Amino acid sequence: MRNTIRAFAVACLLAASTVVATAGPASADVTICQQYGSTTIQGRYVVQNNRWGTSATQCINVTSTGFQITTQQGSAPTNGAPVSYPSVFLGCHYSNCSPGSTLPMQVSRIRSATSSITYRYAGGTYDAAYDIWLDPTPKTNGVNQMEIMIWFNRQGSIQPIGGVVGNSTVGGRTWQVWRGSNGANNVISYVAPSPVTSWSFTVLDFVNDIIGRGAINNSWYLTSIQAGFEPWNGGVGLAVDNFAAAVSG
Repeated sequence: MRNTIRAFAVACLLAASTVVATAGPASADVTICQQYGSTTIQGRYVVQNNRWGTSATQCINVTSTGFQITTQQGSAPTNGAPVSYPSVFLGCHYSNCSPGSTLPMQVSRIRSATSSITYRYAGGTYDAAYDIWLDPTPKTNGVNQMEIMIWFNRQGSIQPIGGVVGNSTVGGRTWQVWRGSNGANNVISYVAPSPVTSWSFTVLDFVNDIIGRGAINNSWYLTSIQAGFEPWNGGVGLAVDNFAAAVSG
């Protein structure tokens, strides 16, 4: 997605997302329709609706292991920003921190950072995005300076921010690599050549790849890791069926 528009949308998010509507821990399925509503699952992850790019209704059904989009009435042109990023995360996102998280943690101190994800796909125009956020400081609020996006799937005429800089093998898989900026932070995106529905991997493989590209160094901090969807149109039925992540130092 080549986005001069997204820079403005992110700026709006910075102002708006300082207020978070938070539900209690989800012991049974919970429906969230509030723009920035969130809840916790398993006592360790946050699930957020994060409808930052539209005023249209979006609702997610939160389960014990992830979430599903049940209503998505927004629509956006495919040459601009998506309408939202409903996601589940470990760490801190705009002052909303997952319970007991070890993040932010300096990259040089990380001994292990592992994750697993299972996606369920549906109709619409969207990407299935796994985000890894990093910053030179142990930041828990506002936007971070570096965003790694792993596109497990994309549907429709959308593309990552910036332009293609080549291909890379990371975690035993081959990815098309894009690099650019949305005006608020730098972005390096890894796009799968075909849809990936389930994968267990080492987050550090991607962090080390961007270190090799000179984008950051190991004095930076890992602040959060997230998995979800960026819909432009449609998306009802999209789901993160299972998400797990752990970082130790």
